[in-house]
Amino acid sequence: MKTLCLDFGNTRLKAALFINDEFIEEIILPNEEMFTVERLVNIHQPDKIILASVINHNPAIETFLASKAKFHKLSHLTKANFTAAVGKPETIGADRLALCAAAAHFYPGKNNLVIGLGTCITYNFINQNHEFLGGSISPGMEMRFKAMQVFTAKLPLVYAEWNFPIIGYDTKTNMQSGVIAGIAYEMDGFIDEYAKKYANFNVVLTGGDSTYFARRLKNKIFADSNFLFKGLYALSETNNG
Repeated sequence: MKTLCLDFGNTRLKAALFINDEFIEEIILPNEEMFTVERLVNIHQPDKIILASVINHNPAIETFLASKAKFHKLSHLTKANFTAAVGKPETIGADRLALCAAAAHFYPGKNNLVIGLGTCITYNFINQNHEFLGGSISPGMEMRFKAMQVFTAKLPLVYAEWNFPIIGYDTKTNMQSGVIAGIAYEMDGFIDEYAKKYANFNVVLTGGDSTYFARRLKNKIFADSNFLFKGLYALSETNNG
């Protein structure tokens, strides 16, 4: 049984193929044009498809996907393996829903903090009763670099390099230290605060930049770059029959 999981994010468009319960491969999509989606589906011939989208994609894509396989669009109406105790569950982003589902599925009975490193950094807390209580959102790494260039007169656009000094010696390394080390300290700070309040506590780091930050954190975490896709697969199994 083949399942195709589509993730239309603000920065990247990706897909993942599962055969039965096994993650097979990740596929980077150049765009969300109909031709691209049609080609992807025709190549892999999935039995089930699930779509998580936080962009304004062409609605015809959903019609096409539904014509090719059992299809589910992730939303606040999706049947989940957790409950949401937040004030407005319909405002929870599709990506956060998937991360919560993966936490409940793969780490049941634990207090889970899932940190998603994407365009924004999301902190998603799912307690041991499988309740999503909320969390935090802050700017992601690329957004921080761009903001300093856009909102100042003289600071340049700087990119991440992982061999930077903590004490920057020029403009570039000062900015790299501020952004990259700053994010690591931010994450460690949140983890410390949650750990003070909750026993049986587990942290999962995921997203495009997770592999770079995992080694910078002082706290013990699980790094899984495919965690969102695993959540989409779990939700597909629940909603696609």
